[in-house]
Amino acid sequence: MQEISQHIADRLRWLRRQQGWSLDRTARETGVSKAMLGQIERGESSPTVATLWKIASGFRVSFSSLLAPTADASGEAATVHPERRAAWGEDAAGMQVVPLFPFDPVLGFELFVITLAPGAISESAPHAPGVVEHLVVVEGTLEVCLEGQWQRLGEGEGLRFAADRPHGYRNPAGPPVRFHDVIHYPRGVGG
Repeated sequence: MQEISQHIADRLRWLRRQQGWSLDRTARETGVSKAMLGQIERGESSPTVATLWKIASGFRVSFSSLLAPTADASGEAATVHPERRAAWGEDAAGMQVVPLFPFDPVLGFELFVITLAPGAISESAPHAPGVVEHLVVVEGTLEVCLEGQWQRLGEGEGLRFAADRPHGYRNPAGPPVRFHDVIHYPRGVGG
């Protein structure tokens, strides 16, 4: 987890320098407080998944680019070993995110396995304009909130939606729910 935290800190600093943004400007663009951004950059705070999404959306970069370097664009076959991938957890919310395929700049997508503990709820601010999510439930029951309405998905069921609006996920009860989340970015967003 320390390695991921350091990557997030380094990536945030790099993104700010790349854009020429002050902490004040970054706070305005991301909706994350200046104090929290400073703590993240200094490695004093581990941001939540929701905070990371705000940062990614504000900079118009992929979520996975904050967790790990992006995939190469070689088009070569890639083997997935999820047990070797670093997970980003949000203990308070009961959410864990594991990147299976980090952002691919040629194809414009990234793929995660997300696990929600029983009773866990994760609300997400809108992502960058044009971002679309594709969910497929692998185990358990997932409820997804779109336009203020919760809808239930069981094992093997999927849902595609525009993620540039507020949305949320919850595990209503029972065992942990695990789902795949493919996030597709429009051109010009993601890297």
